[in-house]
Amino acid sequence: MSQAIRLYVGTYSQEIYVYRMDLANGQLVAESQIDGVQSPSFLAIHPNNQFLYSVNEIGNYEGEETGSISAFSIERQSGQLDFLNRQPSHGTAPCHLSIDATGKYVLVANYGSGTVAAFPIDTNGYLKTASSVIQHEGSSINEQRQTSPHAHAIMVAPNNHHAFSPDLGLDQVIIYQLNNETGQLTPNEPPFVSVSPGQGPRHFDFHPSQRTAYVINEIGSTITVFDYQPEEGHLESVQTISTLPKEFNGNNSCADIHVSTNGQFVYGSNRGHDSIVIYAVDPANGQLTHVGHESTRGKSPRNFGLDPTGNYLLVANHGSDDIYVFRVDKQSGLLDYTGYSAQVPTPVCLKMISIDD
Repeated sequence: MSQAIRLYVGTYSQEIYVYRMDLANGQLVAESQIDGVQSPSFLAIHPNNQFLYSVNEIGNYEGEETGSISAFSIERQSGQLDFLNRQPSHGTAPCHLSIDATGKYVLVANYGSGTVAAFPIDTNGYLKTASSVIQHEGSSINEQRQTSPHAHAIMVAPNNHHAFSPDLGLDQVIIYQLNNETGQLTPNEPPFVSVSPGQGPRHFDFHPSQRTAYVINEIGSTITVFDYQPEEGHLESVQTISTLPKEFNGNNSCADIHVSTNGQFVYGSNRGHDSIVIYAVDPANGQLTHVGHESTRGKSPRNFGLDPTGNYLLVANHGSDDIYVFRVDKQSGLLDYTGYSAQVPTPVCLKMISIDD
């Protein structure tokens, strides 16, 4: 049984940091870092744990108006990263990527241009040229944030047949069919589901039951709950709930969302209130009830993650250059600060894998 996890930290600096976390107490120890990686803000780890992929959240790559994505091999014993290759992301400011269950494709969302793309992975982990590129079209009601499409994430469904892309600029979760043989993305029928105007959907997660899905809305500081039909890739909105306490009147924007490993709780991050909101999940219909909030002990929590055991929740405070470790009470869903943290420049994304001693 694993006694530790390895933590990879994506940042807005030029580095990806590697930490080891002791599963007995949550203590973080720095192990290594890889330098000279342009704005590796979001990461994804291959299902075989041998490769890691990062966006390069930039607007110009080799003279072209696009960002890029990078591939790395993971050294099994040390966890160190070695650069493999890089491909243009086919859009500006790539901000999110995910890998399908077979490990054959990386999918990327380009926030700046509102495009999504898929890239085949060869057997050695290298990225091939894009197999599919799609431009989102449209706008919504917020004249500062929603005058054009802004694909903010793309998640492959657990059954590997569909991909879901929350687009902040359109107030839509756009739904694609994913061809597992060719890597082609094609519009589903229906091709999207809308959230309320002005909400700004950002990140997306599935309940383990595969009957419910959740999107966190950056602008509206809400979470929308969907009934999910996995075979058809169909979403139907059934609930929208605030991420903030009623007494809070300050500015806030949401960032990340995760369902607990046991499916009993949903967590979301608030930037402004600087907290993790905690909800209980109704096992009958997947809908949410507020449990409480936990301060992230830092500023502007961006992404966060649950370790593979579900015993710890780690928060990347982008605005205060730190990561805090909380123990998860699996009965109540509440979070308890372990006393352990780490100083990391502009942390954005946290990805974890189990390691053996």
